[in-house]
Amino acid sequence: MSNLPLNVDYTGKVVIVTGAGGLICGAMARAFAQSGAKVAALDLNEDAVKALAAELRAEGYICNGYKANVLDTEALEEVHRAVLADLGPCDILVNGAGGNNPRATTDNEYQHEAKEGGKSFFDLDAAGVDFVFKLNFQGTLLPTQVFARDMVDKKKGCILNISSMNSYIPLTKIPAYSAAKAGISNFTQWLATHFAGTGIRCNAIAPGFLVSAQNKALLFNADGTPTARSAKILAGTPMDRFVDADELLGATLFLCDDRSASAITGVVLPIDCGFAAYSGV
Repeated sequence: MSNLPLNVDYTGKVVIVTGAGGLICGAMARAFAQSGAKVAALDLNEDAVKALAAELRAEGYICNGYKANVLDTEALEEVHRAVLADLGPCDILVNGAGGNNPRATTDNEYQHEAKEGGKSFFDLDAAGVDFVFKLNFQGTLLPTQVFARDMVDKKKGCILNISSMNSYIPLTKIPAYSAAKAGISNFTQWLATHFAGTGIRCNAIAPGFLVSAQNKALLFNADGTPTARSAKILAGTPMDRFVDADELLGATLFLCDDRSASAITGVVLPIDCGFAAYSGV
């Protein structure tokens, strides 16, 4: 058993984690399993979650991998039936699926810097923007509609959404992703209010900048030095570093624990090395 950030016990709890084929949500699934939970790891990438589940089971934990499209209600209902048969009704839902798309991203930070042939604000693809909104917002709403029914029946449970530090102040170049994550923060508060009388708590974490295989080339040059955009990020980060994916686990396990966080609902917790708190001065 690896070193967990908190001494928590999720024995007997059924935890659904969407987006578990990725680095961050895969680590969350692992942390819940190591804390005693029965974990259902969901992702469109079936190979990734099946491999994660096999690895965790080999280590003595309980985890099943399921292929799931978070934008397809019928597919989610099918997965729900499988999880009910394999593990039982859902106690905790982590809505981890999400992401950006190049079609919804500008090449330049500012319009006055736009170059001929580049992708400016006026060249953003409507379908790409729509995809980003669907993936992040509907990709949170639909799994909640499917799996939160179990929690209503039990009159207890927890939902954890994944927002972003750019939900507070939008980042340049990624208007659709910033707006979609702002929507997740708002939706988290809405859900917390809507479900309060049923015993369900709903919170979110707002990760800051993490280095991953997908964005490493955007943050670092080939020689390992920070890119210009990366240097600007670090200059605006009081702790002068990026967030490590494992640093999200403590907040995740805390917010989903009914003993430690029993009165906490509707909270969006930044985990960003101080980025959202810094005015730049």
